[in-house]
Amino acid sequence: MSEEISWADFEKVMLVAGTIVRAEAFPEARRPAYKIWADFGEHGERKTSAQVAAIYAAEELVGKQIVGVINFPEKQIGPFRSQFLLTGFHTDEGVVITTTERAVPNGARLA
Repeated sequence: MSEEISWADFEKVMLVAGTIVRAEAFPEARRPAYKIWADFGEHGERKTSAQVAAIYAAEELVGKQIVGVINFPEKQIGPFRSQFLLTGFHTDEGVVITTTERAVPNGARLA
């Protein structure tokens, strides 16, 4: 198990809902991945690279409401600049994206 964190530590993590507005192949990635753009409401549109191609086709991602971490520093991934972390769960088949059970406003923070 990881080291315990305080509630104050958890509050620093900006886990928010967003809707994927665009997804395309990322052929320069070392492992199969997509470039993904998501609308995070008041936090704006942000982009990331995600290794979710084993389970999802790019076209089925568009319109999906996801959960992202938006307050990590930007990260350079090859020629692409990632601005958020798309959350998900590793499985034997690949990464399953974290989604909302019902629609919530883009930018809503995980409670």
